[in-house]
Amino acid sequence: MNIDLGKLLLRLGFGGLMIPHGVSKLQNLISGNPQFANPFGIGEVPTLILAILAELICPVLIILGIKTRLSTIPVIITMAVAAFIIHGGDPWGKKEMALLYLVGYSGIGLIGSGRYAVNKNS
Repeated sequence: MNIDLGKLLLRLGFGGLMIPHGVSKLQNLISGNPQFANPFGIGEVPTLILAILAELICPVLIILGIKTRLSTIPVIITMAVAAFIIHGGDPWGKKEMALLYLVGYSGIGLIGSGRYAVNKNS
């Protein structure tokens, strides 16, 4: 039971802390300000939409415990890109947050959602 509470705490904590990042990106897209990094050359708007998916939609699914392991994959990829490509040459303090999220979501992806989830152990 304590393990399942721990899994819930991780999902709520990491998911809840990521959502404001996704909301700000969604607000930029809606307001017509789609300026965003384009590390893969697919365009700013498609990259921004993928970041919104990873930082808003997936964390909501993770909080709810819906396809938790699958939902961590876009977040993990996004945080790896943020840490190693976008902030790759920056000092530690600039990439630290992305690395913390990368480690946290990787852990959630490995352990799954637990008992207190819509899709138990997903």
